[in-house]
Amino acid sequence: MANVHLNELVKEFDDVTAVDGISLEIPDESFTVFVGPSGCGKTTTLRLIAGLERATDGEIRIGEEVVNDSRAYERDIAMVFQNYALYPHKTVRDNMRFGLEQHDTPEEVIEERVGETAELLQIEELLDRRPAELSGGQQQRVALGRAIVRDPSVFLMDEPLSNLDAKLRVQMRAELNKLHEQLSTTTVYVTHDQVEAMTLADQIAVMDDGQIQQVGAPTHVYRNPRNMFVAGFLGSPSMNFIEGELEAANTGKLRLDLGMHAHNIPDEYADRLNDRLGERIILGIRPEDVSLSQDGVAANVHPGTVLVVEPQGEKTVLEVELETGQTVKAAVAPDMSVETGDEVNLRFDRDSLHYFDPESGESLIYDLKTKAKVTS
Repeated sequence: MANVHLNELVKEFDDVTAVDGISLEIPDESFTVFVGPSGCGKTTTLRLIAGLERATDGEIRIGEEVVNDSRAYERDIAMVFQNYALYPHKTVRDNMRFGLEQHDTPEEVIEERVGETAELLQIEELLDRRPAELSGGQQQRVALGRAIVRDPSVFLMDEPLSNLDAKLRVQMRAELNKLHEQLSTTTVYVTHDQVEAMTLADQIAVMDDGQIQQVGAPTHVYRNPRNMFVAGFLGSPSMNFIEGELEAANTGKLRLDLGMHAHNIPDEYADRLNDRLGERIILGIRPEDVSLSQDGVAANVHPGTVLVVEPQGEKTVLEVELETGQTVKAAVAPDMSVETGDEVNLRFDRDSLHYFDPESGESLIYDLKTKAKVTS
């Protein structure tokens, strides 16, 4: 087992910077997931760690060894690809043996590892079949088995579940979690699927435009985003963003002018936001933190008209137009009786509010929320 350390890592392709000076510590035995939209640099980062691409600048260290100049086979890593990359003319057994044979592993060790891994993955009955005779899920297990028998210091996985149907993806996610608990091998996983990232990772790195936007435990990153990109990328539906002008109320408290109605700023954020009086800022609130209020006169209740009702089984998502013309999504109980055209009042959970700078997109209260979370 080993940790992986990236220090100011850069990868340029002609005039395109795919990875732009990222630094990250991937702890030993952790399950770290790089997540982000297509083209954000996550797969390139994985290929740099694997030795399939050469870094333009920066340092890659696996354990105590700097591996920038080491070839892929010298790095003690095993990679699982999106397309499985199985040899079609070889049996499952021979596919799993192949990497060990290339390293002159003794025959008895090969047989032992293949047998143990097949049992672990429950593919013993498939050992004499060829890939064309297997389902997608079975092929993915074989690809995982081929990596596991290597007993590497680090597993690298590049969107390994993306070719599976939705039900099988859920099943394989659970199996990957179990495998990691049993093997405890440092794992670096790339995906664009935020559900995979949130359910598999103990450390998540959200990437955009070649840079890491935020890194941390999945729940922390979800509940305390550093910027609007992270806030908007994680979550389905994504976070609501409502823009307004910060002003002082007659009571001396701060509020956000949203047109016909105002949003009162909680006292704990007043000192931080006070120097932005007269400026426009953005309120962020996740749909699951928006509820329908029966009280239309209390502070922070926002009237609106239901535009769309989307039943989703465990919840119903409402799209509501405020009197300003801005829209807000609310995730409510599936048995709530609401129809298109209904007039409703929205209430925002005060403990789940976020405020962002509209120019930089950065959170204005990230450190306050993080501190409150730690001390609570």
